[in-house]
Amino acid sequence: MCPPSDRPQDPANASAAPALSPGADRDAVPPEPATDRHLALRLDDAWLRFQTRLAVRRGRVHTVIPYTGYGSTAWVRVLARVVLADPRDTGGGSESSPLKPLQEGMRGWRNFTSAPVAHAVVHVTVGDAVHDVVADRGGVVDARIPVSLDAGWHTITVQSGQSRTVEAPVRIVADGTQFGVVSDIDDTVMVTALPRPFLAAWNTFVLDEHARTPTPGMAVLYERIVRTIPSAPVLYLSTGAWNVAPTLSRFLSRNLYPAGPKLLTDWGPTRDRWFRSGQDHKRTSLERLAEEFPGVKWLLVGDDGQHDEAIYSEFARRHPENVRAIAIRQLSAGEAVLAGGRSKSGMRDTPGITWIYAADGAGMSARLEELGIIRSEVRSADVPEETDVPETTD
Repeated sequence: MCPPSDRPQDPANASAAPALSPGADRDAVPPEPATDRHLALRLDDAWLRFQTRLAVRRGRVHTVIPYTGYGSTAWVRVLARVVLADPRDTGGGSESSPLKPLQEGMRGWRNFTSAPVAHAVVHVTVGDAVHDVVADRGGVVDARIPVSLDAGWHTITVQSGQSRTVEAPVRIVADGTQFGVVSDIDDTVMVTALPRPFLAAWNTFVLDEHARTPTPGMAVLYERIVRTIPSAPVLYLSTGAWNVAPTLSRFLSRNLYPAGPKLLTDWGPTRDRWFRSGQDHKRTSLERLAEEFPGVKWLLVGDDGQHDEAIYSEFARRHPENVRAIAIRQLSAGEAVLAGGRSKSGMRDTPGITWIYAADGAGMSARLEELGIIRSEVRSADVPEETDVPETTD
């Protein structure tokens, strides 16, 4: 079981957790009032303590796994995770190649067996400024810190305890940006073809990213979007656990999807429920983006296998000014059966919001051309320009 997250949902409080006192045990879960900890949480705390004791006895050391962050010219959202890992396996790096165990252990079970460092103090360096933030109970760092950065890609560094200093990429969205993409992952950018009850476990513990299948035409579609609108950020929103972020990053990069932050979540209980809600995670993430980037209209991309249509339509009704269009990939008959059926809600009442339905990226691309989101003359980078075609001789 992956330890749960108790970090606050309010973006303004994302880094508000207090630092530990100098003498505190940073590997221990601080005690909480019994009234705040139901049975599942107490069991999970016990498992976390057992994992930590075992990892310490085996000589594991603090290791920071950096994830891709994002922000504006005035702030940045830092995402990372602190675990106890074998010192022979640590080698530093970035999210796409962060650590030796994550690079070589293509199957994600090793990511789940690493003990998280609950409430670890993490030093984030942006330029010449160092910011101290605190990880949550699952070792996850999700902190918003003030910065002064130009738009584009930047690299920050993250370090905790005696860990190596690692680099994390961050995408800074330009002031005045008016368009961006939020994309689901499973059955949207990759074809899973698995029953939904087994999907998370299979993707995490068994299947490596070489065997995952990209959805036809979706990488080309996203590339055409960012070639048409270079300032448009692309964010990948999924109910997957943070542990699989490196594997997802390798999959997206290998299949030529645009680089972008992945908004994932944690498994396990929270203070008020036995299991975290994937749907609530998506709703909360969309609400946060609307608050952080009030001037951006998002293209929301998902599939018709259960919940994306309902979640996107709810968000569009609450924030019509933040939605440019909603694109839904239609699953095949076989995919729909494995996904547990299609959404029964269909398209919701969202006046002024265009809905697009297509089976693949090519179908969506044609409709987005009609909307003017993609220019028809913008082609994929793997299609040579006319002047690049070599001359032939008879």
